Amino acid sequence: MNDIIEFLEKKRPLIDSCIIKYLPKKIDKKYLEWVFGKPSYSYNVNALQKALSEPIWDFLERGGKRWRPALFLLITEALGGDVEKVKDFVVLTELLHEGSIMIDDIEDNSDLRRGKPCTHKIYGIDVAINAGNFMYFLPFISLIKNRDKFDKNTIIRAYDAIIEELIKIHAGQGMDIIWHKGLADADSITEKDYLQMCAYKTGVLPRLAARLAVIFSGGSKKAEEKLGKLGEAIGLIFQIKDDILNIKPTEKWGKELGDDISEGKRTLLVIHTFKKANRKDRERLLKILKMHTKDKKLIIKAINIIKKYGSIEYAERFAEKLLKKAWKDVDKLLKPSPAKEKLKAFVDFAIRRDV
Repeated sequence: MNDIIEFLEKKRPLIDSCIIKYLPKKIDKKYLEWVFGKPSYSYNVNALQKALSEPIWDFLERGGKRWRPALFLLITEALGGDVEKVKDFVVLTELLHEGSIMIDDIEDNSDLRRGKPCTHKIYGIDVAINAGNFMYFLPFISLIKNRDKFDKNTIIRAYDAIIEELIKIHAGQGMDIIWHKGLADADSITEKDYLQMCAYKTGVLPRLAARLAVIFSGGSKKAEEKLGKLGEAIGLIFQIKDDILNIKPTEKWGKELGDDISEGKRTLLVIHTFKKANRKDRERLLKILKMHTKDKKLIIKAINIIKKYGSIEYAERFAEKLLKKAWKDVDKLLKPSPAKEKLKAFVDFAIRRDV
């Protein structure tokens, strides 16, 4: 696991330098013209600094593993692609991710993100929504600025992949929101329902990272599909691990204990508990979830019910099986190489991590 942590730390400066290229910490008129074009009238640099760069970089500098763009670079390398040629595209998966969680924090009414108050708690909901949405669209500039390096079909494939996945991520988030509000038969959703939601919410961006790596490396549609599935599985594994850490945190965990309970989320652990618990415990857990409480005593009661039925251990076993199946499907696709070995270690890291 330490090797992957070191790998992520090593790639972070490259990823951040690319993000800075597309959104400097201190913007000026030259940058604004590079992104937006010549103004019809005049750019107010100070307003755009306060509205975009300042809140976004406050968010980005808190941490985050940058693992999605690192995965993109790693798969590119494993496929024999030109990492230097494609490095600007790390902004696609990273800024799309950061924008989605900035908005997610508003939708979940979260207080903390990475150990600090959420962006909307500091700058206001209006600024946070606008900044989050900006991070959805800004990364497309990387395709515009680099399209001369690739043939037309490659760029079209990349646009298709991004649009397809962005549509799916909102479907996944929509299901999650509705269920933690207790709507649409939330009390009886199945494991498959949950996994589909995760595939569309958490699996989208690592799947996109893998698909883009294949596309920009000149890979086939078959390779794009299989490695995309690996990316999706990694996303699901990260989500399941997040669900576990949320109620069984390490010292490095930067969120509140049990905020999934406060939000009423139907996680894999909750679904398993509903299936295995006696009627009294099931009703008690369901009541707490529907309260959306921040009362620590009630949250701990809910966590203890989940632990009582071995749901943490079940989720860990489920993630292990998911990992093995996903890797089996791409093992023969990739030629032996140090990058392939590191990719395998990366998949293992998704389960073993403690933050």
